[in-house]
Amino acid sequence: MSVAVNAQMKAVITARLREIEAEENVRLLFAVESGSRAWGFHSPDSDYDVRFVYARPLDWHLRLDQTRDVIERPISDDLDLSGWELGKALKLACNSNAVIAEWLQSPVVYIADQAAVEALSGFCREVLDRRAVTWHYLQLMGRQQSRLAGPGGGVRLKRYFYVLRPALCLRWMRLQNAPVPPMDMTRLVSGCGLAQEELQAIEALTARKAKVREAAEEAASEPVLDVLIAAEARAAEDWLSSTAGQRRQADWQAANALHLKLSGLG
Repeated sequence: MSVAVNAQMKAVITARLREIEAEENVRLLFAVESGSRAWGFHSPDSDYDVRFVYARPLDWHLRLDQTRDVIERPISDDLDLSGWELGKALKLACNSNAVIAEWLQSPVVYIADQAAVEALSGFCREVLDRRAVTWHYLQLMGRQQSRLAGPGGGVRLKRYFYVLRPALCLRWMRLQNAPVPPMDMTRLVSGCGLAQEELQAIEALTARKAKVREAAEEAASEPVLDVLIAAEARAAEDWLSSTAGQRRQADWQAANALHLKLSGLG
């Protein structure tokens, strides 16, 4: 398997992130690789999906004409850079958005305030609700299944992984009874208790994807993995129908306190 991000590209990305800090007058709390390069099934031509969370100074919070709580840059040279203001990230976490928890687990880190990362990681573990996260991955899997068919009549290999990973997340949460599945495939698979034939199918599929371009198609999907995906979708739907979500005011109080602390406003 090729290195997800080589040292030269990592230096280019880190320099670009420091430019954004200066241009936007923000402080990056962390910046990581997201997408297939972090998940562990990238192709040679995969984009670099760089995501970050940042803090704004006090005067931004006091302005009546606040700018957006998202920073984005046009995609250029396969480099996709975007991030969320800390308050937005905390609000999404309180609503059990699984994305921020994934970013915090990325194995490819460009910038990190370690104290902030630890605080945010602990916060996500406390506030994310398994029911809401289960719904997130179930919906994600369904959307990707509708995009599996490629123009050549085969199965888009990239999209198949985008179906398989949510299915494994659902399985991991079901077996571990926890709302924050690992981000990368290696750690995720290790907690899923898969049969040998399932492990071999995933390994073979990952090896093939590492050698082909993003648009590559397979003649057909993997039957043993198709069974796994369908079974986890059914299990998730059954579990959702038998449980109820919860909202805790204490989560929002904790989010407010963390926002003040990490922004340097408290």
